[in-house]
Amino acid sequence: MVKNLFISVISQEEKEKNEGSTEFQVFRFTNKIRRLTLHLELHRKDFLSQRGLRKIIGKRQRLLAYLSKTNEVRYKELISQLDIRKPKTR
Repeated sequence: MVKNLFISVISQEEKEKNEGSTEFQVFRFTNKIRRLTLHLELHRKDFLSQRGLRKIIGKRQRLLAYLSKTNEVRYKELISQLDIRKPKTR
């Protein structure tokens, strides 16, 4: 049931070829974040998992900041694929 909520945008060949790429790392962190979020909905007082979640979110933020500085097009594509960071509107 839980596995259906995770994204499998990247094919198996791309996984083996690009495991170190920024996009793949953000993709894996996003899946971990979603899994931990579901866990914390059931176990609200699991403070070690909360700390781990904050650490993973920080890593993903740094990777996304790096990607937005180096390649804006890939950054926007990744955000739209993973459905994170809604565009800011004023």
